[in-house]
Amino acid sequence: MVERLVPEELWELFQRVVPPAPRRPQGGGRRRHGDREVLAAIVFVATTGCTWQQLPPVFGPSGPTAHRRFTEWTAAGVWAKLHRLVLDELGGRGELDWSRCATDSVSVRASKGGSLTDPNPVDRGKRGSKIHLLVDRAGLPLSVGISAANTHDKLALPPLVRGIAPIRSRRGPRRRRPAKLHGDKGYDFADLRRWLRERGITPRIARRGIESSDRLGRHRWVVERTVSWLSGCRRLHRRYERKPEHFLAFVGIAATLICHRRLTK
Repeated sequence: MVERLVPEELWELFQRVVPPAPRRPQGGGRRRHGDREVLAAIVFVATTGCTWQQLPPVFGPSGPTAHRRFTEWTAAGVWAKLHRLVLDELGGRGELDWSRCATDSVSVRASKGGSLTDPNPVDRGKRGSKIHLLVDRAGLPLSVGISAANTHDKLALPPLVRGIAPIRSRRGPRRRRPAKLHGDKGYDFADLRRWLRERGITPRIARRGIESSDRLGRHRWVVERTVSWLSGCRRLHRRYERKPEHFLAFVGIAATLICHRRLTK
């Protein structure tokens, strides 16, 4: 079970970003569970959507232990670092296509409230959050973010673009800017187009009242497919975490798993 959820390639990358275990006083204390077993337990929670209390004992660590380690690693920024490492491996193999990128968002209901949750205007005012994605031409997530459900997509795009880490290329320097960026009519604002052009990114954004969604879909369908890939992590079907950094951590884990599947093909 552990080897299936955390393959050897992913484990080797994880070892490069996980902080060292704290030193324990000599002569006492309970044995610390291995990081690989705990990581497998966290991936199990992310993919199945079960609660920490429902974590089966086959992994070794209990639910509270796995949650405590998840909290520690989230505070240390482990998930963003792991996502970047996987992207670096893909970039070094020439698996990332920067010629066209696409962006979109998906709303999820927040069951327990918390920061970055607000009434969702498309869900009868139920409190929720948004997951924002920016993907390459093949649909691999380059940058992810979250916001309150009533946040306009226009406001979320600049942080997504700035959030792309410098990623290794097969030839030449690291890269962090796509050549073109596709978006739906929710991003149709002159100042946003100007902001993208100033950074060397050609906007390909549908214009309200001019371009049809059918024409736009020729290049935007990849991000919609990535949204469906995210649903493979059932923990993202609803937001159960009160702390936004914990919800973002699960989004980062899902993005990492999507990219890692391409890495192992």
